[in-house]
Amino acid sequence: MKNKQSGLTLIGFVIVLAIAGLFIYVGMKLVPMYTEFYAVKKALASLANEDGIANKSAGEVEQMFFKRLYMSYAETIKHDDVKVERRETSWIVIVDYESRRELIANLDVVGKFHAEKVLTRKAGE
Repeated sequence: MKNKQSGLTLIGFVIVLAIAGLFIYVGMKLVPMYTEFYAVKKALASLANEDGIANKSAGEVEQMFFKRLYMSYAETIKHDDVKVERRETSWIVIVDYESRRELIANLDVVGKFHAEKVLTRKAGE
């Protein structure tokens, strides 16, 4: 009786490695985009917990937001991407931006991100 060997050939192994490498490479491009977006959401949540935030000016709210982003190394978001609007007794902060990363040669990965938060905390709440 002959023993039949089974397993992965060298060519099959190289193909599996190439596919795994491609997924890892794409993940290396996508993960920073999403970690930056979660930094934006975390900064907005932190602003919402700030005492007296509803009594601050729009410029102060925006400055506080960018200070929090600076600590998270979020560099894609620019001042034009952030809108601070007055709503009766509160502020609404809208962050709408696009992140573009080069993938391979002339192919890019583009992510469009949108986050907003209503800031209503008053001093003493």
